Amino acid sequence: MTSEIKATRMAIFKTKINRNSEGYQRNYKLMQDKISELDAKYKEALFQGEPKYLERTKKAGRLLARERIELVLDADSPFMELLPLAGWGTDGFGAGGTIVAGIGFVSGRLTMVNSNVGTIKGGAIDYATLQKGLRIGEIALENELPAINMVESAGANLPDQAKIFNYGGANFREIIRRSKAGIPTISIVFGNSTAGGAYIPGMSDYVIMVKNEAKVFLAGPPLVKMATNEVTDEESLGGAKMHSTISGVSDYLAEDELDGIRLAREIMANLKSPHAPDRQEVNEPEYDKEEILGIVSADVRIPFDQRELIARIVDGSEFSEFKPLYGSTLITGYANINGYRIGILANNGVLFSEAANKGAQFIQLCNQNDTPLLFLQNITGFMVGRKYEEEGIIKNGAKLINAVSNSAVPAITIITGASYGAGNYAMCGRAYKPRFLFSYPNSRIAVMGPDQLAGVMQIIGRQAAEKSGIAYDEEQGKQMAGFMVKEAEKQSNAWYASGQLWDDGVIDPRETRNYLKLCLDVIHQVPVKGTEGYGVFRM
Repeated sequence: MTSEIKATRMAIFKTKINRNSEGYQRNYKLMQDKISELDAKYKEALFQGEPKYLERTKKAGRLLARERIELVLDADSPFMELLPLAGWGTDGFGAGGTIVAGIGFVSGRLTMVNSNVGTIKGGAIDYATLQKGLRIGEIALENELPAINMVESAGANLPDQAKIFNYGGANFREIIRRSKAGIPTISIVFGNSTAGGAYIPGMSDYVIMVKNEAKVFLAGPPLVKMATNEVTDEESLGGAKMHSTISGVSDYLAEDELDGIRLAREIMANLKSPHAPDRQEVNEPEYDKEEILGIVSADVRIPFDQRELIARIVDGSEFSEFKPLYGSTLITGYANINGYRIGILANNGVLFSEAANKGAQFIQLCNQNDTPLLFLQNITGFMVGRKYEEEGIIKNGAKLINAVSNSAVPAITIITGASYGAGNYAMCGRAYKPRFLFSYPNSRIAVMGPDQLAGVMQIIGRQAAEKSGIAYDEEQGKQMAGFMVKEAEKQSNAWYASGQLWDDGVIDPRETRNYLKLCLDVIHQVPVKGTEGYGVFRM
């Protein structure tokens, strides 16, 4: 006699949300406004050049950057675009720079796809585009993702050369490092690729060049004439046929752009497959994701229960909470997302010593159990004051930061509200290298909140005046505080942060589960293994 043993299901979280309440309805409307703002910013990122350049490209029978990505992906593949607002608000080439990049399925294999936007400045690389490229390479290396580069680039934007030159070589270095680790890069060259643009295929594992279109050289005919007095033309100097038949830089000569894309998919189909991770049965959440807009506070100063968010993004709304009665301002527990086990840490208030110790213990347990981590940040920092200093908030906070710093399991961070001060560090902010970090459009990130910053500066101003024996100008102090609040608000919002590449993208909160599903697919390309030890925990 045999019996089937089924996995024990976790408890389903029981929501306390009233969709008809005034507070829910008001917050829902405010979050809808944030989503409209997000949609407007994303439209900026869809810009692929002035109409005359787009028309010229179309007349020549050539594809645009996003069209190339669409064609190389499997027909039913999602595409998780990364860093679409990189460079927003800066003096560079605009939101997203001159590359479109993200993760999708190619021939059934999760792949990092990166396409130069040749219709903007010839695909030249400004500072934000360089930084975006470096981050894309980092994600590909950590998650062992093969890459397809769709190349059409004039190399470094010369006015930015002072900011780009010393760091630009890292892009080439990382292609080679990934190759050494057995993570291949396929480059399809569609057009002119000069200098730095030429090194990309030159460093790749597989190179495809499109006949009569690809032109790859370290220096074009004018510079060759200046340097050596040699007179030549683009085709004989660096054309696809020359590189495919004489120099050997190209491995495949494509008849046209579609043939180049076909060849890349064919190569991808022949690559070895990654290991198959263990997965549980997938059950959709019990609650409507639309409710997230009424739950997550549009105003980061208003708290909300992160359990309500968790219940709308995890499988079956099932959540096994760890130490629910201790350190209540930090929620910790286990759940499944898309069948993958995950450990969740979510802020429900300021971090006290008990919450910090609880978080450190939970991270240790997840490393022991080889379980990836999800951090849901909504944190104003650690609790301050004489009582809490005496209780050792510094050493207890340091334990949590120690645990985050030395954790070896992959982590994903989502900023759902505030991300202030050392709380950002303790909850796996950018400096702590989560595999992915996304922000909600209501989010704020800074050393402290704007009002607190202005208040602190006023206190310091009064103290300085007292020490100097002069009267403090209250009116001037008030005006200065107002100016500081405006500046701090401008430099801490989601758009500014994403423009500075402090996240991998601002996302619609309702799409959180879909992002996490693909991120976990990516993370599990590599076996998940926790750390075997930690640094000193101050006791």
